Amino acid sequence: MIEVKELFVELGDFRLNNINVVIKKNEFFVLMGPTGAGKTVLLEAIAGLIPVRKGCISIGEKNATTLPPEKRGVGIVYQDYSLFPHMTVKENINFGLHYNKIKKGIAKDRFKRLVQNLNLEHLLDRLPTNLSGGENQRVSLARALMIEPLVLLLDEPLSALDHRFREEIREDLKKLHQDSDTTFLMVTHDFAEAISLADRVAVMNEGRIEQTGTTEEIFRKPCSTFVADFVGMKNLFAVKFSGTEARINNLTIEVGYSPPEGCSYVAIRPEDIVLSLKKLDSSMRNSFSGTIKVLIDRGFYYEVCIESAEIIFKATITKRSLFELALSEGMKIFFSFKSTALHLF
Repeated sequence: MIEVKELFVELGDFRLNNINVVIKKNEFFVLMGPTGAGKTVLLEAIAGLIPVRKGCISIGEKNATTLPPEKRGVGIVYQDYSLFPHMTVKENINFGLHYNKIKKGIAKDRFKRLVQNLNLEHLLDRLPTNLSGGENQRVSLARALMIEPLVLLLDEPLSALDHRFREEIREDLKKLHQDSDTTFLMVTHDFAEAISLADRVAVMNEGRIEQTGTTEEIFRKPCSTFVADFVGMKNLFAVKFSGTEARINNLTIEVGYSPPEGCSYVAIRPEDIVLSLKKLDSSMRNSFSGTIKVLIDRGFYYEVCIESAEIIFKATITKRSLFELALSEGMKIFFSFKSTALHLF
């Protein structure tokens, strides 16, 4: 549905460099990355709002690289809604029909379906200023989908909403995607949104795509130190491999197999580290002792920073487990992890 080939965009001092990505028809594709990575720039280049210096953008069966935005079959939804303040909800939703010729019967049925799916029936005569943030975002989605675009571009549509509305709109997006043939391409920095909605994800950094894959591949099998750090693998170490072992300072980690040539890092997710007061007699092949340096309250869980062989390991633990183990800063602790929990690259 969308194919971007060797795309180069120059916007002031910022550049998109050699972007290559293929998004399938009716796929829910998510772009992730830190602020300034180029996610919105790529989105707006696909929409035709930013000129392309080199490369090609195909949408459907046609080359859209030089087409104006209104000829691309694309709808776009921003985090700030961009509704017309002087128009009612009904007028906003139907606005695109002025520029897209759709038979009245089809338009009427589509309007009814969208209004019902997004629970907007009781709001049709209101102005945007009299709506909540979540209601405004629903109207914005309905307006974008009213013209039934080939592609719906979503630029962090949930970031301006509070937690309750964010979950509601996330469910709305999931249902809208399932009920349509439209391809969804969304920018977000929220891991929960990506895991909940995405068929596939691309992680961007400094104008480049670092990795593309399913959410499972991105979160469990990062291909670079940047992606590993971005997805929360807080234990990331440069190592030297020897056979099936990896060495960090004076600490030897059993990997379980000989790593592929070129590997020089290991990563362990903090939730894969098990804490105990005594060394575990289990199938875990890696068990070490250390000293708790810092306990950090993260709200729903605690982050435990443990020093061993002059290396800091980070583990997560529930508040209940923290109290049951009576953990405190300065105490000795054992930490263990399976070889299968290691990620090598």
